[in-house]
Amino acid sequence: MNAPNTSGWKPEMTPADEDGLHSGPATVTGNRALMLEEPLLFERGHADVTGVDLPEVPEGASNRLGGFARTEPIGLVGLTEPETVRHYTRLSRQNYAIDLGLFPLGSCTMKHNPRLNEKVARMPGFADVHPLQPVSTVRGALEVINELAHWLIELTGMHGVAMSPKAGAHGELCGILCIRAALEARGDAREVVLVPESAHGTNPATAAFAGYRVEDIPANADGRVDLAALKARLGPDVAAVMITNPNTCGLFERDMKAISDVVHAAGGFVYCDGANFNAIVGKVRPGDLGVDAMHINLHKTFSTPHGGGGPGSGPVVLSEALAPFGPLPFTARTEDGVVHLVEEENAGEFEHMQAFGRMTAFHGQMGMFTRALTYILSHGADGLKQVAEDAVLNANYILRSLEDLLEAPFAASGPCMHEALFGDKGFGGDLSTLDLAKALIDEGYHPMTMYFPLVVHGAMLVEPTETESKASLDQFIAALRHVAERARAGDQSMKQAPYYAPRRRLDETLAARKPRLTWEEAEGEAS
Repeated sequence: MNAPNTSGWKPEMTPADEDGLHSGPATVTGNRALMLEEPLLFERGHADVTGVDLPEVPEGASNRLGGFARTEPIGLVGLTEPETVRHYTRLSRQNYAIDLGLFPLGSCTMKHNPRLNEKVARMPGFADVHPLQPVSTVRGALEVINELAHWLIELTGMHGVAMSPKAGAHGELCGILCIRAALEARGDAREVVLVPESAHGTNPATAAFAGYRVEDIPANADGRVDLAALKARLGPDVAAVMITNPNTCGLFERDMKAISDVVHAAGGFVYCDGANFNAIVGKVRPGDLGVDAMHINLHKTFSTPHGGGGPGSGPVVLSEALAPFGPLPFTARTEDGVVHLVEEENAGEFEHMQAFGRMTAFHGQMGMFTRALTYILSHGADGLKQVAEDAVLNANYILRSLEDLLEAPFAASGPCMHEALFGDKGFGGDLSTLDLAKALIDEGYHPMTMYFPLVVHGAMLVEPTETESKASLDQFIAALRHVAERARAGDQSMKQAPYYAPRRRLDETLAARKPRLTWEEAEGEAS
């Protein structure tokens, strides 16, 4: 039996409606059938007990800790193994996951991770590889990295790739550092990076972190980069333009080649945020559009999980102009036919390299590389093309199924790409996007991305990915239409949603500004 939750941090569950779905006798445990109420660890156990049997340590006995021996209790509760396993298993059942249902977060590509990828990543030669092993013992791993690098170059139409960045934002920084190195090599001290309104929020942060002054470029009425405004701002102080394509409004930048041409003519470089490559993989090669650098989130386009049990992976593909400035180390098949890990530049076959340095101590995340390559080889060129086509088809199906009910500010701009963007115009009373999202939780869905991009008031960004069936899309659309109809009707009960979730609505402002991150025992309770 679960112990009652006495901490007071869970709001009381009140009847949700007149149908009596939450009526009935109270339970002693606080549980509701399989919806189990889970206390905190500190409410379940005690710090003065242990969950294991240990022999008494004789007084004065020696140990191997030297001066690092603990001198006072650490205050952690003691639980048995069954208690510990049950606690975390019960908590895991309260998580929403892609294995439970559609995950509509926009620009996050929460797609299904094929189990074949996981099986390959767990092969001993990959799962157990260590960065300090002699290179001669990891030839197979290096072959995998090099093969994946080859595919990324082919799919993007670029000249080189840096595989070591650990995430998308890390890859952005890598690309900007390559641009800075290329500018410094020609003695060009430019200070400004231009970032369109429709770009991802990490873009300006990355440019500022690299020491550049960031200036915005407005979007036009169609939700795309205002080419005239960009041309007017270009000058000898502009180092680069960071553009997201497809952009965060879910639209393909139709003027991408023209943008690249004018930026290059002004002496700058074009950085493309490749987080949304999932929508164009196999269909469009960014290199053909004049892109100089682009990071690729392997967890978005190539189905590696977010994080993957450790660092993620954000390889950066580079144009011919930037490839010599990519970071160390990198893999290369040398004249002897063997893939080597190149740790130094300006030597032998690599005398053309002018690497700006290293992004990380070692090369990358082997689990991500194996998963991504498995996904690519499983699909092949034709399958990857279908990935993009299905992702775009699914997003447009959602857009056209809801545009009569939800504000769709760019629905007339042509087909959307990987995601559909909606706004809160037309909601009744003082209902907001947040209220709609909380009501969607009661329908069994994690809410979509909210309030981003900023160009749309009350933005709701929905990305279904290519892995959802029409049946699952129809169910999601029905749920979203229902809560949207309630919002337009001004249903004030939505202000208290969610009703059926394990936790009721928090005061989100208070939770953000004054979070309670530690457990404090209530006065009068036993320790």
